[in-house]
Amino acid sequence: MDREFWNKEIETLDRKRLEELQLERLNDTLARAKKSEFYRNRIPERVESLAELQDIPFTTKDDLRKSFPFGMVAVDPSELVRVHSSSGTTGQATVIYHTRKDIENWADLVARCMYMTGVRKNDVFQNMMGYGLFTGGLGLHYGSEKLGSLTIPASSGNSKRQIMLMKNFNTTVVHITPSYALHLYTIMLDEGIDPRRDLKLKIAFLGAEPYTEETRKRLEELYGFDAFNSYGLSEMNGPGVAFECRNKDGMHLWEDHYIIEVIDPVTGEVLRDGEEGELVLTTLMREGMPIIRYRTGDITRVYPEPCSCGRTHRRISRIKGRSDDMLIINGVNLYPMQIEKVLMGIPEVGNNYLIEIDKVGYLDRINVKVEVRPEIFKGDVRDLENLKHKIIEELKTNVLVKPHVILVEPNSLPKSEGKAVRVIDKRKSQEV
Repeated sequence: MDREFWNKEIETLDRKRLEELQLERLNDTLARAKKSEFYRNRIPERVESLAELQDIPFTTKDDLRKSFPFGMVAVDPSELVRVHSSSGTTGQATVIYHTRKDIENWADLVARCMYMTGVRKNDVFQNMMGYGLFTGGLGLHYGSEKLGSLTIPASSGNSKRQIMLMKNFNTTVVHITPSYALHLYTIMLDEGIDPRRDLKLKIAFLGAEPYTEETRKRLEELYGFDAFNSYGLSEMNGPGVAFECRNKDGMHLWEDHYIIEVIDPVTGEVLRDGEEGELVLTTLMREGMPIIRYRTGDITRVYPEPCSCGRTHRRISRIKGRSDDMLIINGVNLYPMQIEKVLMGIPEVGNNYLIEIDKVGYLDRINVKVEVRPEIFKGDVRDLENLKHKIIEELKTNVLVKPHVILVEPNSLPKSEGKAVRVIDKRKSQEV
């Protein structure tokens, strides 16, 4: 019988031993971090308990930007073997450095994640994420090779070639953004390919952009694969920070490599397990650039109960959104994913949408452009009006804002082969 664990001893450590290991590794991390310019006078030499971590100041993305390029490096630069960076679309990019050991640890974590979902050595893994400074492509690539699977570095885009690779090499596992997976399905239909019948896909890793459970279910129905949620961010390596097991009920966050805290994003107060707030992470195994109490900006909660899979590392819920992604529409707070949840739960809705926000006078207006299925768009105009009314009413009920809904033809909205742009906020450009 196939074993279920990549590293059973670590994955099933009892809580007491796991917390002892965390404290040991935290003190090693503090000692390393104090060698960096940024942390030299900011953190203690050591702590006597994990609770004392709460006395250390948070590290923010702005701290990483201000420390650019080497202010947070904790080793001699000659020990660094790779650099990764965020996109820097909202300011100075954040840069993360890795030693050889950091890369090895990262690959092992990703292999652990992939193995947990059912990927094995005889699988064929097609990596459809971009390679380069972005961590998603290389992170899963090295993890797949560590596991021993045949790895296809397809990168993103070129849809017809992606399909050809799947057919030629009998791809069983893919790594893809959910928005591109929805788009790729329409290309397959145009090419006369039914992925459930003509391909060998079993598992998909969806990531790099927020999406809802409804989108996951739709993709599973379209492709016939098992889609798994994952969580990662470049500051903590990238992919491999947390992953779903086969139960698909929360993502196990690997506590032998990270300390989890969830805080009130306004007050900074540490919350109890089960309470929703902003995720804060501390690296425990990073050599090149350890990071202490990093405010991720991601909204989630920790599951208080253990998982039936036997792994003792706690789970976090699906990321609800980023604290800075929240939209305020005439005083009402909402996340874009709340809108996606409604849209993807309506069968007549197609695979793409766009949220545009502007002002009419002094009031905010939210416009939701929605692609509909071909048979609906070409059918009776009354069907379109009924669908439009249905979408408006369900959005009004779920997000407490009445949107202006515009139904558009299939494949008419902009497509993305990387991270999808789902929200365009025009309000700032309208300010005088």
